[in-house]
Amino acid sequence: MGKEIRQNKGAALVYRFIMYLIFGVITFLTIYPLLWLVMSSLKTTQAFQMDRLGFPNPLFFKNYPMAWKIGHFDVLFSNSVFYTITTTVVVLVLAFAASFGFAKIPSRATGFLHGSFVIGILLTLQSIMVPLFLMTNAVGLYNTRLGILIPYIGIGLPMGIYLGTEYIKSIPDALIESARIEGAGYLRIFFSIIAPMTKPVAMTLAIISFTGIWNEFMLINILASKEAIKSLPVGILKFSGALATDYGKQFAALSIGMAPMLAFYALFHKQITQGVSAGAVKG
Repeated sequence: MGKEIRQNKGAALVYRFIMYLIFGVITFLTIYPLLWLVMSSLKTTQAFQMDRLGFPNPLFFKNYPMAWKIGHFDVLFSNSVFYTITTTVVVLVLAFAASFGFAKIPSRATGFLHGSFVIGILLTLQSIMVPLFLMTNAVGLYNTRLGILIPYIGIGLPMGIYLGTEYIKSIPDALIESARIEGAGYLRIFFSIIAPMTKPVAMTLAIISFTGIWNEFMLINILASKEAIKSLPVGILKFSGALATDYGKQFAALSIGMAPMLAFYALFHKQITQGVSAGAVKG
């Protein structure tokens, strides 16, 4: 009996060791590319070409201020912040307001309008680039911030409306009906009942919007030729030439572009985890 217990304990320890080893390897493989990027950003181009995987020795911190200055990141960084925050806030407000109407306010046109919005999920950016460029140019919004924001918001709405509608459908109708009996209008119901209850899926949508707009390159490169209104990903491209690439400054630029995403996760990781978990349970 005692021997059997010892064998079971030994098997449990071996199993635990193997699992920790597997998780450790997965964690290392996940984190190492970020560490490699930061290490490479602290090397000169010559040092990087001589040793691509080793630690920087000595540390060359000048890549960061030089990349910031050469890439005009003071302008591009602020543009990225403006586009990302504005798009995310507007998409959240419009998507959940529309979702509330589609899910809880009956109408003959509800199904058609909801389908018209959600079908936008099937459209790829490549399929609408040319008509979008022609339309933006025709209405005089080419090379303007508004001409960039409107497509960003329009592209983000279909997914937002889909997620919001499906989530709000799960909220009991009794809550809406009781609020209506007490004299609350739809606007008050939305801000007092619906908005607080949709925080988990709102965080999920905010993640999708934030990461998508912050990293977006193709559309803004087409809709803007003025550097004053372009975003950070376009500026990073400057460090890659046809004949040569300044690796140290390019990696520094990539690290600068990556920093806000890491900060966003560090600040809101608890809400992000709750949002993803709640979305999975609702699904």
